[in-house]
Amino acid sequence: MSVGAIVVASMFINAAQSEQEFESVVGKDSVLLNEKTKDYNVYALDLPEKIDFAGEEVPLSDPDVWERLDRELLVNTYWQSNGLLLIKRANKYFPIIEPILKKHGVPDDFKYLAVIESGLQNVVSPARATGFWQIMKGTGKDYGLEVNDNVDERYHVVKSTEAACEYIKDAKEKLGSWTLAAAAYNAGMAGVTRQLDRQKVADYYDLLLGEETRRYVFRILAIKEILSDPKAYGFNLDESHLYKHIPTYEVQVDTPVTDFADFAKKFDINYKVLKIHNPWLRDSYLNNASRKKYQIEIPKKGYYSKAK
Repeated sequence: MSVGAIVVASMFINAAQSEQEFESVVGKDSVLLNEKTKDYNVYALDLPEKIDFAGEEVPLSDPDVWERLDRELLVNTYWQSNGLLLIKRANKYFPIIEPILKKHGVPDDFKYLAVIESGLQNVVSPARATGFWQIMKGTGKDYGLEVNDNVDERYHVVKSTEAACEYIKDAKEKLGSWTLAAAAYNAGMAGVTRQLDRQKVADYYDLLLGEETRRYVFRILAIKEILSDPKAYGFNLDESHLYKHIPTYEVQVDTPVTDFADFAKKFDINYKVLKIHNPWLRDSYLNNASRKKYQIEIPKKGYYSKAK
């Protein structure tokens, strides 16, 4: 029996809710199906007895909370290719993000918020939220990031993390808990405040929210669980499989740059490598009429031997 037929059969039984009708679809092929799948098993997951976000305990005794966490653990455990990529990228970028969170007094668990926002990639959402922390243009400017045609610091891992920390701290001060601050990162401080007032509760886990924000903190919790102990969730890889951060040094620029391809050649790299390490430089040149000082990262020699 083909995989397509299995899917069709599964859809059919969900729609018909009838064992007899399902058997009429599968028929004698059910014996063959059992033979072909005897060595393939999909397992339910045992949830942890206790889990917290930023030191704030998750009330797993609430059946709704239990089911929501179970859903996100299942979805993220069995999306195996994505899980492996997240583990690989975390090894490369967590060492950059973690000390910034610590410096700002933001709990380490917020690094997992960046994971669910962007997969630790400089992506752009349909709403134009940008970078690892998916920051909107106006919010970025409000929190001190430069955003224009030449420079967009939402793509700068260090500076965008600094801005995200300030937002998170403001949300924590306004809403009273780190869990609500995380929810506000998705729904906005005003949106979360409005729902708390409307529903007359004070805790994220007591709120009835829209689907995205309802799942948001649980996605963070699931990723925290999986990335904290990948092997426990079936992810098998060793040090050689992980992505590594390439050491760089900074070059200060306080003048216009007419051509970054020529600029890159001065440091024995090419334009592609320059942009990989400085994605916040959004064009092939830099106007810099104000003579602002920019720090451009250049990879240390030996890492891109074929990039000249």
